[in-house]
Amino acid sequence: MHKRRGYASLAALTAVVLLISGAIYVGVGALQGRAAARTPAAARAAVWVGTWSAPPVEAAAGAGQGERGARSVRNVVHTSIGGTAARLTLSNLLGRRPLTVAQVSLALRAGRGADAVPGSLRQVTFHGLRGVTIAPGGQSVSDPVVLKIPYDGDLLVSVATPGGPVTVHPRARQTSYVADGDRTAEVGGEAYAARIHAWQHVTAVDVLTREAAGAVVAIGDSITDGTTATVDANGRWPDVLADRLGRRGAPRYGVLNAGISGNRLLEGGRGPSALARFDRDVLARPGVKTVIVAIGINDLLRAPRTAKADRITAGLAELTRRAHARGLRVVGATLLPCGGYRGCTRSVQAVRQEVNAVVRAGGIFDGVVDFDRVLRDPYARERLRAVYDSGDHVHPSDAGYARMGGAVGVAGL
Repeated sequence: MHKRRGYASLAALTAVVLLISGAIYVGVGALQGRAAARTPAAARAAVWVGTWSAPPVEAAAGAGQGERGARSVRNVVHTSIGGTAARLTLSNLLGRRPLTVAQVSLALRAGRGADAVPGSLRQVTFHGLRGVTIAPGGQSVSDPVVLKIPYDGDLLVSVATPGGPVTVHPRARQTSYVADGDRTAEVGGEAYAARIHAWQHVTAVDVLTREAAGAVVAIGDSITDGTTATVDANGRWPDVLADRLGRRGAPRYGVLNAGISGNRLLEGGRGPSALARFDRDVLARPGVKTVIVAIGINDLLRAPRTAKADRITAGLAELTRRAHARGLRVVGATLLPCGGYRGCTRSVQAVRQEVNAVVRAGGIFDGVVDFDRVLRDPYARERLRAVYDSGDHVHPSDAGYARMGGAVGVAGL
C-alpha cells in the first residue's frame, strides 16, 4: 500500500488551487453513470470523493473537558484513497446549542502518536474564516485544503473548541488525542497528553482526485464498525476491502465505513435505524457508486426482538430501492451465525436463516457477499468458526474481519 508524503512546489500549488476553483462545485453529478469507471485516470476530471467517514452517533461531554475550559481534540483518521486536496465535514448534529469551533488544522501523521509530519500542517477555513459556528442539528463543510493526501495513510484533524457537549462516534478502535487550550497549530504532539477512543466533531473527509472511480459505502452495525478489531490496526472488514482496492490493477475506490455499533435496520436504538440514516450516511456521500448493506442481526438479538424475516427483507429491499433511485449498485450481505451468543435462540437462528435464504436467492440486491458461508463453522453452521470468533460468538476476530474483507467481489464494484 502506498505511503506517499509529497509536498507541492509553488507552481504545482498554484495549479491545484486553480483546479479546485473550477472543480469545487462539480458535486456528485459529475460521477453519475459507469463511464467514469472505464475512463483512464489521466483523462478524468478531478472530483470530490469520500476517503473516510464515521457516522455521528451520540452527544457526549467533551473528552478531557471537565472544568478546564477550551481544549483541542486531535482526531486520527485513516484514508482509503488519496488526492491533491481535502475537505472536512464537522458536525453538531446531536448538539442542543450552537457549537463554536475556534480553529481547525489538518496534517499528515508522523509515526504512531500525535505528531504531525513537519511542513504538512495546514490551517482549515470555513467560507474563508478560521472559525465557524455550527447550529444545533447542523454540519459545516470546510474550504478545500491544498495538501497531498496519501492512500492508506493517517491524517490528523485537530479541532479547538471552548468546550461543552460534542457529537461523537464512540468505539472508534482508533486512538485520538486531547490537549488543554488551542493546540491546533502545533506540529509536535507533546501537549496532547490525554487519549480517547472516539472521533469527535469530524464525520467525513473527502479528497480531490482524478484517480478514483468513486466510493463504496458499507452500512452496518458493530460488525462493520469493527467493535472487536485490534485498536489502531485498521483491521475492520471495510479497511481490508480498501487495502484490496488499493493494490495495483484493482479498481480505485474510496471505502467509507458507515457502521454504528448496536445499530438496527428497522428500529432506532444506538443511533437512528439504517432506514432513517441511509440518506445522510450513504446517499449524501460524494462520489458513491456502490453500497454494501450488512445489517439486520440486531433486529433479531435486541429487545423487543419482534422482527420477522419478511419485515427485515422488506427493509433491505427499501434500502435497495432508494439506492437504485440514485443510480447506485447495491451488494447485500448475509447475516452471520450467532450460536453461543446470549439471546441467540433457536427462533432467532430460524429467522436469520430465512433472511439469508431470501438474500441468496436474489431479487433484493444486485449482488451478494455471503459472510455467513465464509465465517461459519462447517461442522456447526449455527456458530462462527473458532478462528473467526472474537470470543463472544457474534463479533469476528481480526482473522474473521480479514476473511470478510477478502470475500467481497471487487470486479463488479
